[in-house]
Amino acid sequence: MNKQHYRPAPFTPRRNILPSLASLVIVIAGIKAAEAILVPFLLAMFLAVICYPVILFLGRRGVPVWIGVLFLVAIMILMEMALANLIGSSFTSFTQNVPHYQQRLKVVYFDIVKWLESRGLEKIDPLTDFDPSSIMPIAATTLKQLGGLVKNTFFVLVTLIFILFEAGGISAKLQAIFFGREKSLGDYATILQGINRFLGIKTITSAATGILVAAWLIILGVDFPLLWGVVAFLLNYIPTIGSIIASIPALLLALVQSGPAEMGICAAGYLVINITISNFIEPRFMGDGVGLSALVVFLSMAFWGWVLGPAGMLLSVPLTMAVKIAAGSHEHTRWLAILLGSNAEAHKVLKKAHAIRKREERRKRAATRGKATGGQPPVS
Repeated sequence: MNKQHYRPAPFTPRRNILPSLASLVIVIAGIKAAEAILVPFLLAMFLAVICYPVILFLGRRGVPVWIGVLFLVAIMILMEMALANLIGSSFTSFTQNVPHYQQRLKVVYFDIVKWLESRGLEKIDPLTDFDPSSIMPIAATTLKQLGGLVKNTFFVLVTLIFILFEAGGISAKLQAIFFGREKSLGDYATILQGINRFLGIKTITSAATGILVAAWLIILGVDFPLLWGVVAFLLNYIPTIGSIIASIPALLLALVQSGPAEMGICAAGYLVINITISNFIEPRFMGDGVGLSALVVFLSMAFWGWVLGPAGMLLSVPLTMAVKIAAGSHEHTRWLAILLGSNAEAHKVLKKAHAIRKREERRKRAATRGKATGGQPPVS
């Protein structure tokens, strides 16, 4: 009889921990130095992970791979053109309305100051003026970032095309590489499936968030609702803080256009949408296998944002998920997967470990009683 001793997260410290840490620092420094090349490649990789199931779906219905790839790339190009047109036109209109927004913000500010003073607060020195020229550096920075995005998009699309064309034969290559080591091949398949599931569900929930936000802002009459819906869609990939950042421009516009009450209603809509999708819908479909603790989510966002810039913040959860799934597939690194996971996962692991330990103890007691009775089973 094979006894299975459950070790949920064996931690095996080694004497060469300092050289390992030094190697890790060197790798991180290399990643940061190669940011300009790595960011488009990583974006193409994660887009390929999302698109590959569509290629498989079309292939099962007799559509050749090259037609499926061209179909997806054409859709992405159309989406990019629509997005660039939306951002460009919205940015132009926004800059034209900046003087009006600044004047309205002055009025709202003075109204708030008068209201606070009427409630017994000490006299507040109001803000006397807003510098219109301060918007120009922001505009220049935004245009520069948009130019960099358009420049990188071509490389992303070209890389995506080659990845999707190669994806059909990657299975045979992996089987040849891991021939006789099927467990390692299964580990890599688990990692890809976990990332694919996460990105697929996250894309759908982010799209739902953007649509609901745009619809809510249209109802309230806030300027540029489609733009803020796209911003909500993109920043929803950034955990925790992304939805907060996405709401700030719309809330400020609601304040400038209609006052604090309208801003409060707008904030309530954002709160309901994000809480419903993030706390109820996403956990229901993602399950516990892709759970990360809130602290790890925040730290991963800060770390990958520092290493890879804004794109690293967007990719922080998928990258950390890849590390978590990879660590969970090996016994000696499973402790790291549990450390990165949520508290609920840790409790489930403990519960399973206690159940297995109790079974082992009952088995040992039964064996001891069997020896005491001369090998005969105890009389019930």
